[in-house]
Amino acid sequence: MMPVLFIGHGSPMNAIQDNAFTQTLKKMGGELEKPRAVLCVSAHWMTEGTFVTSSEHPKMIYDMYGFPEELYKVKYAASGSLKIAEEVQSKSQQPPIHLDEGKWGLDHGSWSVLKYLFPFADIPVLQLSLDMTKAPEYHFEIGKKIQALRESGVLIIGSGNVVHNLQNMSWNEKEKPFDWAVEYDEWIKQKLIDQDYAALMKDYNKTKVGQMSVPTLDHYLPMAYVLGAAAKNDKLKFEYEGMQNGSISMRAFRLG
Repeated sequence: MMPVLFIGHGSPMNAIQDNAFTQTLKKMGGELEKPRAVLCVSAHWMTEGTFVTSSEHPKMIYDMYGFPEELYKVKYAASGSLKIAEEVQSKSQQPPIHLDEGKWGLDHGSWSVLKYLFPFADIPVLQLSLDMTKAPEYHFEIGKKIQALRESGVLIIGSGNVVHNLQNMSWNEKEKPFDWAVEYDEWIKQKLIDQDYAALMKDYNKTKVGQMSVPTLDHYLPMAYVLGAAAKNDKLKFEYEGMQNGSISMRAFRLG
C-alpha cells in the first residue's frame, strides 16, 4: 500500500534551485518504493467540477510569469495513462470525476516536485483537479473515495502550501517567517498529530491568523485529498518544515 504525500511546493524557482527543500525531495524519492503511477492534486488546476488528466502524453504547462528563462526550459516528459485515469474515475460515481480529454497536462505544482522525487520521469503521472465551487469537506470526501488506489500502487500527492499569502510575502526568500504564519503552521502541525482532520476542514479560517494564512483555498485544498486518502493507522512523518518569503510554509509530510 503506497503512502500519501503532501508537499508544500512554494515558488516555481524551487524547480531550478539546490536548497534544503529540494534536497529533502531528492532524499524522499530515494526512500519511496517505485509506484505504478502518481496521481497529483495540484493547487494550480482549478475547475468547476472534478477532472482527471487522461492523455497518454500530457503536455508541460508553464503556468507562471516573469521568471528566468531557465525555468521555462525545464522538461519533465512523463507519460500519462488513460487506463489509470479510468480507474480514478471509477472510484467516485457521485460526484463524478470527468476525463479531461487532453485539455490539461502537468503544471508546475506537479513537475516542480516530481523532477526531484522521480527524476527519470519513468512513471505515469496524472493530475486531479480542484473544484473551486466546493468547500474543503467535498475534497476530503473525494480523497476517501480514491484511497483504494493506494492498494494498487498509485502514489497520491497533494501539492500546495498550508500557509500561502502572496500579498504579504517578502521578495527575500530567506525572510524571517512572520509570526502569524508560524502560529498557523504550528496549528496545522498539531491538528495533524492529533488526527483532527475535521478541524482542518472546518476551522481553517476561523481565526485572524487563519484568514491571513489561507486567503484563498487553492493551495490549501490539496491537503484535503491527502487526509481523506489516509488510513487510520497511517504513521505521520514530517519530511520538511520551514518557510520561504516569510509567508509561505514549505511543510511536507507523509502518511503511511
